[in-house]
Amino acid sequence: MVATGGVKDAIQPRLTRDALAAYSCYGDGVTAPVIRSVARALPPHYADQERLIAAFREHWSKRHFNLARLEDLHRAVGVDGRHLALPVDDYARLESFEARNSAWMKAATDLGETAVRRALAAAKLSPADLDHIFFVTVTGLATPSIDARLCNRLGLKPSIKRTPIFGLGCLAGAAGTARMSDYLRAFEGHHAVLLAVELCSLTLQREDVSVANVVASGLFGDGAAAMVMSGRGEGPRVRATASSFYKDTERVMGWDFVDGGFKVVLSATVPEVVHAHVREDVDGFLKTHGLDRSRIAHWIVHTGGPKVLRAFESALELPPDALERSWKSLREVGNLSSASVLFVLSDLLESEKAKPGDLGVLMAMGPGFCAELVLLEW
Repeated sequence: MVATGGVKDAIQPRLTRDALAAYSCYGDGVTAPVIRSVARALPPHYADQERLIAAFREHWSKRHFNLARLEDLHRAVGVDGRHLALPVDDYARLESFEARNSAWMKAATDLGETAVRRALAAAKLSPADLDHIFFVTVTGLATPSIDARLCNRLGLKPSIKRTPIFGLGCLAGAAGTARMSDYLRAFEGHHAVLLAVELCSLTLQREDVSVANVVASGLFGDGAAAMVMSGRGEGPRVRATASSFYKDTERVMGWDFVDGGFKVVLSATVPEVVHAHVREDVDGFLKTHGLDRSRIAHWIVHTGGPKVLRAFESALELPPDALERSWKSLREVGNLSSASVLFVLSDLLESEKAKPGDLGVLMAMGPGFCAELVLLEW
């Protein structure tokens, strides 16, 4: 039997030598970081998919775009409607990147404040209790960043640490969870919050009639989520994390930065890339910790779209209802990029379906192209 400083004797007989070495990096079941709460915030403006199709039809008919194709693509993404940062009719007045990004800064700060306050209230903490704020986004630019603006809004203490992260896209909800847990393993007595704000509607290139942009205009929505995590406490624990980068896949997903702002890069091969890699990633991650897929009770998966979710289901051989919450979130609010996986986790926590001893895998993929995995234990 291998002796390790951080693994209880009762656990040791069930784990391999390699698994023990890996497990010892993540605490002994007492000090692993704890998710105290996850809160969601949506803008007040909502439009169902048919209302949005009508708005796009009116605009893109002037460009001689195949309108039947527009409607087919928008209805195929499995989204019933989306919340928007602004009323639908206001977007036509935003004629420059400067105007759209200015609107993004205001809306992101307002929505971010709401999400953080809700998460802190649910965790029974005050803004002054926070030691670190992590902020992720891929839909707007601000310097000082949104987390700095919230230091003033929320009244965070002068010693607050800030980590703004841009560019991870859909991956960032899972990656932010992992990086926040890394921090709290080093500072067990601290409290931290992860804030994800994505206002995808304010990135839309209205003159771009490429298939990628048309699909994105039907799939992505606006929203924010905040997760409070502590080094100690009650709640699901972050047992382990893993990252996986796929070589030479930069053009699978991302942005091209053009005069008008953010032009979407969205390859039709995304589901194929997911299917080709996710099984090996998940099985390797779980094996490292003496586990396999049969031990996982809860799959918390980013809502990448119908084809992406089906790729997860197929590659991982999941039962029909395993990704039910991901499908529900996609249908109700669309793909919220980094915030989506946190919406799915919030739904699971609110349901109280997870029981003590249950294991879950939280995972997302995004620009790079890459994956992030988080092992949770209730």
